[in-house]
Amino acid sequence: MKASFADRLAAEVRARRAVLRLTQHDLAQLAGVSERFVRFVEQGKQSVQLDSLLALLDTLGLELQLGTRRTAPSAAVVPGSEEARP
Repeated sequence: MKASFADRLAAEVRARRAVLRLTQHDLAQLAGVSERFVRFVEQGKQSVQLDSLLALLDTLGLELQLGTRRTAPSAAVVPGSEEARP
């Protein structure tokens, strides 16, 4: 089964924090976020604040990149679908 984005993100953050030998508390202080937020990211919580996530990733020397996926876009943006019309 393919890991979700949140799960992959959680694993990357945990691994990078371990390499840098930071505690969750240390990382939270350095990134200017709460320790609870760090825990949520590392647990793969589905809902996190983007600005806080970006601060956390920046502190760890990680970046979030976007790319065009190889699968079709959602029906809401496919021309001619009912959902795409205003």
